[in-house]
Amino acid sequence: MSIAKWIGIVGLSMVVSMNIVAAFSEEGSARKELKRADLITGAVNVEVISSISTYKPGEMLKRHLHHGIEAGYVIQGATIEIPGKGEQKLPTGADVMNLTKIAHGGFKIVGETPLIIFTVHVVDKNQPLYDWITK
Repeated sequence: MSIAKWIGIVGLSMVVSMNIVAAFSEEGSARKELKRADLITGAVNVEVISSISTYKPGEMLKRHLHHGIEAGYVIQGATIEIPGKGEQKLPTGADVMNLTKIAHGGFKIVGETPLIIFTVHVVDKNQPLYDWITK
C-alpha cells in the first residue's frame, strides 16, 4: 500500500471517528478502541489500532510508552498541568506524534473541559499497547 493510500485511510478514519465522538464522550473516561487490524504491507507482527480517548477534568494521563508509533489529533482541546511546568493549553487541532518506546504523558487535565484525542497506533503485535512508567 502506498503512503498516499495509507494517509487517505487514516484521514477517512478521523472523519468517521469525529462523527461518533459525542457518543464516546458521554460514556466516560478512557480509551475506546475503534478498530484493530494487521498491517499488511510486509511488516511481520505489526498491527494498526485506532482509538478515541476522553480524559475528564481532574484525571491524570500517566507516563507511558508504546511498542511502536502513536499518531493523533486533538479533537477537543483542554488545559493540562505538567508537574514542574504548570498549566498549558493543548489546543483543538493539535497533532500528536510519539515515537517507539519514548515515554510521554504524565499530566493532569485541569479546568472544565475534557480532553478528547483520536489516535492511531502502529505497534508490535502481541505486546501491550501501554507500558506504564512507574518512576
